Amino acid sequence: MSIDPFVLPEDPTAADAIAAIGDDLSVFDDWEERYRYIIELGRKLPPFPDAWTDDAHRVPGCQSRVWMEATLRDGRMYYAGTSDAAIVSGLIALLLRVYSGRPPAEIAATDPAFLKQLGLLEALSTNRGNGIAAMARKVREIAALHAAPA
Repeated sequence: MSIDPFVLPEDPTAADAIAAIGDDLSVFDDWEERYRYIIELGRKLPPFPDAWTDDAHRVPGCQSRVWMEATLRDGRMYYAGTSDAAIVSGLIALLLRVYSGRPPAEIAATDPAFLKQLGLLEALSTNRGNGIAAMARKVREIAALHAAPA
């Protein structure tokens, strides 16, 4: 049996996930330690199928190469993602902890402003900051498509 590439939620809500990430990051004294933690999160992402590392799955607007896939199961959106850069895979893991496994309406209601509030955007290069913003936009766009009444 193959491993499910989609990230399952660790926290009951997106808001709880954001609070937990804030708590996790606050443990570290400096950004060097936070980066190591974020990279480690990326290493724990479920394996992303090689067949999905194509242009159809690529997220535009990212300096590194980033691929994502989404599926709707039982009224909830699940996301899978990976990058060719370790730190970016970690950022994907943070985003997917917040958004994956949530109903489309909750995803749409969860503003990616938390990235700024947690200090992540300021700590990253401009290109990386733009990239994570592009990933968050992509996640929310996909959810919006599924949230719209049929």
